[in-house]
Amino acid sequence: METEQTLVLIKPDGVQRGLIGEVIARYEHKGLKIVGMKLQQLPRNTAEALYAVHLGKSFYDVLIEFMTSAPIVALVIEGRGAIDLVRIINGETDPKESRPGSIRGDFSVNITHNIVHASDSPENAQRELDIVFGPEECYKYNRVDEAILHPTIV
Repeated sequence: METEQTLVLIKPDGVQRGLIGEVIARYEHKGLKIVGMKLQQLPRNTAEALYAVHLGKSFYDVLIEFMTSAPIVALVIEGRGAIDLVRIINGETDPKESRPGSIRGDFSVNITHNIVHASDSPENAQRELDIVFGPEECYKYNRVDEAILHPTIV
């Protein structure tokens, strides 16, 4: 399993409900590394670029309005299998299908207001990261527990 990066957005409902620390802790406790982070009010054109794949769908306008309605926290998360791990930690997009213990299973009840967004593939991760972060906004460092989390013999 190779090291990869993925985009996570803590959506306006997660920020407004004071869940930033709880959400970040879940990724870090799993051994994933935060290599980029910023709090921002998502500009409309950025939200439209991120969700362009949904243009024309019935929920598109509601999603764009919601994502630009209050600040979000954007994260670049790095680790072995980060894309799949983040999606497991997040739970299903529809919180009614999410298991207890996942972010969505524990904190959300609505498919739009579901606390977090995460990239679903390496291609989308790269596209989304390029929209939200510049290369100068990501940092390289080692966690002190990396040797334990990622031994050379697997």
